[in-house]
Amino acid sequence: MNYSKNSQDFFEQVYLVVKEIPKGRVTSYGAIAKYLGATRSSRVVGWAMNNAHSNPDIPAHRVVNRNGQLTGKLHFSTPFAMEELLKSEGIKVKKDTILDFKKHFWDPSIELAL
Repeated sequence: MNYSKNSQDFFEQVYLVVKEIPKGRVTSYGAIAKYLGATRSSRVVGWAMNNAHSNPDIPAHRVVNRNGQLTGKLHFSTPFAMEELLKSEGIKVKKDTILDFKKHFWDPSIELAL
C-alpha cells in the first residue's frame, strides 16, 4: 500500500492516540496500528513517531516496540532523552528495555473506544 497521500491522515490519527497515553504508561507501535484498524502497519506508526519527536505535544517517548525496547531513542535530541523522559514518569529502564513492561503497557484497544 502506498502511504504517500494518506500518510499524513494516518500520522495524525497516530498522534491523536499517542496523546491519550497517560503518564507512566507505554504502548507499542503494533498496538496503535491494531487500534487504528491497520494491524500490519506498525512500521508506518514508527515512521509517524520518527516525525513526532520534535513536537512536545506528542509524548513519543511512550511508544516502544512490542518487547518494551526503546527502538525510537535515536530520533530524540540525545540517545538518552527517551529513557530520561520515561524515568521521569516512574518507568524503570535497563539496557534500553522497560522493566515490568506488562505492568506499564497501555492498550488503546481496551482503553479507548473507537
